[in-house]
Amino acid sequence: MALPVRDQIKYWGIAAAVFFLVLWMLGNVIMPFLLGAAIAYFLDPVADRLERLGLSRAAATGVITVLAFLLFVVLALVIVPMLVAQTAAAIEAVPQIAKNLQNFLTERFPDLGNANSALRKSLDTLGTTIQSRGGEVLNAVLASFSGLFNTLILMVVVPVVAFYLLLDWDRMVARIDALLPRDHAPVIRRLALEIDRTLAGFVRGQGTVCLILGTFYAVALALVGLNFGLFVGFVAGALTFIPYVGALVGGLLAIGLAMFQFWGQWWWIVAVWAIFQLGQFVEGNILSPKLVGGQVGLHPVWLLFALSAFGALFGFVGLLVAVPVAAALGVITRFAIEQYQGGLLYRGLSETDES
Repeated sequence: MALPVRDQIKYWGIAAAVFFLVLWMLGNVIMPFLLGAAIAYFLDPVADRLERLGLSRAAATGVITVLAFLLFVVLALVIVPMLVAQTAAAIEAVPQIAKNLQNFLTERFPDLGNANSALRKSLDTLGTTIQSRGGEVLNAVLASFSGLFNTLILMVVVPVVAFYLLLDWDRMVARIDALLPRDHAPVIRRLALEIDRTLAGFVRGQGTVCLILGTFYAVALALVGLNFGLFVGFVAGALTFIPYVGALVGGLLAIGLAMFQFWGQWWWIVAVWAIFQLGQFVEGNILSPKLVGGQVGLHPVWLLFALSAFGALFGFVGLLVAVPVAAALGVITRFAIEQYQGGLLYRGLSETDES
C-alpha cells in the first residue's frame, strides 16, 4: 500500500530541504564535484556513441579525456590570454570612445559645446569612470577566478571527478534506479526521463550552439577588422545561452564599436550588422532546431529568475545548479498540473457523475 499523499509530500519536502541546506553549508567545497558531474553529464552521450562503435567504456572515457586535455591546453595557451588581453584593451579604450562620441555629438548638436552643460559633464566623466570601474571589475573577476579555480582544482580535482563519474555513469544510474521506492519507481523514472530530455535539449544543445556562434562571431568580426572582435564574439556566444540576449547585446556592442572605428565607411558597418543577422538566421533555422529541438520547457524568464535567485542565495555554486533545478521544477510543476486536472478538485463531482 502506497504512503498517503501528505506523507509523501512531507518526505520529499524534507529531502529537498536537506539538499538546499547541504548546498548552502558546503558552498564552494562541492563546486569541483558539481563541475565534474556537469562535465560527465555533458560528455556521457559521446561516450555512449563511442561504445556503440565498439570501444569499451574505459577506452571511450580515455579517448574523451585525451581530447579534452588537448582542447584545454589550446584554450589555456592561446584563446584565454588573447581574450583577457582584448578585454583589458577594450576597457582602456573606453575613454577614447567616449571622447569620439562627445566630438560626434558636439559637431551635430553645437549646444553641447557649452562646458557647463550637464550632458557635456557626463560625457567628460563617462570614459574615466568606466575605465576605473571596468579595471576594478576585471581585477575582481580575475581574483575571484584564481581564488575559486585554483591550480589544484583545475588540474586535478575537476578532471579526476569528471573522469570517474563518466566511467561509472551507467552503473551509477542503474544503482540509483535500484534504490527507488517500488510503488513510485515508474513515475520517478518518467519524470527523470523528462528532466533529462529537458537538460539534454537545453544544456547540451544550447551549449553547443553557444560554442558555434561564439566562434563564428569572433572569427567573422576579426576578418572584417573590428577591434576587440574576439571579446565581442565571446560575449555574444556566452549570452546566447539566454535566448535572444546574446544577439542583442553582442550586436549592439559590435555595431557601436564599428560605428566609431569605421565611421564614413558604411559598408563595414553593414558587414558587422550582416554577421549578426547571418548568425541569427543560422541559429534559428539550423542550429537550434537540430541541436536544441522543440520546446524544452525552460522559458527564458523562468531561466533568468532561476539564475538570479540561485546565484544570490548560493553564489557561483548556485549558478551551476540553477538550470538543472529549474528544469526539474518545471517538469514537476507540469506533472502536478496534470495530476490536478485529472483529479476531483479540478473536475468536480458533477463531471465525474456525467462520465
